[in-house]
Amino acid sequence: MSVVASPFEQSMESVTLWIQSLLFFIFIIATLYVVDTLIISNRLTTDYQNIQLKKQPHLPLRFRSDGTFKILQVADMHYGNGIVTRCRDVLESEFNYCSDLNTTHFLRKMIHIEKPDLIVFTGDNIFGSSATDAAESLFEVFAPAIESGIPWAAVLGNHDQESTMTREELMSFISLMDYSVSQTFPMDPMKQLPMTNIDGFGNYNLEVRGAPGSYLSNSSVLNLYFLDSGDRAIVDGVRTYNWIRESQLSWLRGLSKRFQGQWKLTDQSLEIPPLNPALAFFHIPIPEIRQGPIKDIVGTYREYVACSLVNSGVLKTFISMRDVKAFFIGHDHNNDYCGNLEGMWFCYGGGFGYHGYGVAGWPRRARVIQAELGKGKEVWMGMEKIRTWKRLDDGVLTKFDEQVLWDIHSSR
Repeated sequence: MSVVASPFEQSMESVTLWIQSLLFFIFIIATLYVVDTLIISNRLTTDYQNIQLKKQPHLPLRFRSDGTFKILQVADMHYGNGIVTRCRDVLESEFNYCSDLNTTHFLRKMIHIEKPDLIVFTGDNIFGSSATDAAESLFEVFAPAIESGIPWAAVLGNHDQESTMTREELMSFISLMDYSVSQTFPMDPMKQLPMTNIDGFGNYNLEVRGAPGSYLSNSSVLNLYFLDSGDRAIVDGVRTYNWIRESQLSWLRGLSKRFQGQWKLTDQSLEIPPLNPALAFFHIPIPEIRQGPIKDIVGTYREYVACSLVNSGVLKTFISMRDVKAFFIGHDHNNDYCGNLEGMWFCYGGGFGYHGYGVAGWPRRARVIQAELGKGKEVWMGMEKIRTWKRLDDGVLTKFDEQVLWDIHSSR
């Protein structure tokens, strides 16, 4: 026999259920508040005391008090994902385990032994297809340079954009990294605005001033030109490498003329060079290197030159400008030589990175460029000489192939 609850009991049961629902609702709200306050908000709220701005390099770039300015060229690091990215073309007898970390270690050793004034990365800094996250790989690539506090500059190669960033995003990211002096676009000297109408990303220039205490301490005595040589292109249905475009060369010619016009000194008795010497850096070789003839080769020429089918007139532009004394490239890892084309020197950096292709038993290598000032009676003068050499990652960092690329006295 069933018992029917009285109206009063039914009313009390409804009140009890309502109170339970209200308490549960309050519990949920309280729980969400605690989670938001203690966990989520702490992660989302900006801590203004710990905001980290870009660490700026010590500028302007200038020659040392001993009259030298040294550049470390790092070509083709081909960085992937760090310790999990295995080396290519190394002997099993050389390493117990070889990865991107060997590349990082080599860079740290080069910075330590050479103590450069500027580090220049000439493209294929990351190997896009092996880099899961471009930003993370870039942090690893440039970490030794950033740790050193030395100013550094970079251009892009043909593989950098194959990961998770476009070429413009890559250069913008690189320009914002600590101690970087890289730029996405060159600056208009009159408007002081980025010149975005020039082909590519990573066209810019850097000025190196004279030694401290000299009469040229506030003047540019060496100019460094950086150019984006692109990645891939299609020409008449044929896939080829990209090339430096006319808009870039036009900008370069205008820049060179502006620099050449600055040599106006009140003391006409001082002997100075007629032009401000310059060096250029980019990734992909120009067709003239393949066509030749190349004179005075110093180093190893063991790989067919990979370049564009299009000759855009880079060599002719450099020769006509007269200030560029040498240009430095990468791309062909198994070439590390300097050569002379119609009086213009060019030099390969040689393969630096262990994830880039190479030759087993042929150590990875790096190039050093040293600019030297002339010595007056009592003070340092303008540019006098440009030297270069290389070092091997062979355990003792063997220094070899030292040569003079330019000497003001022999160039007259």
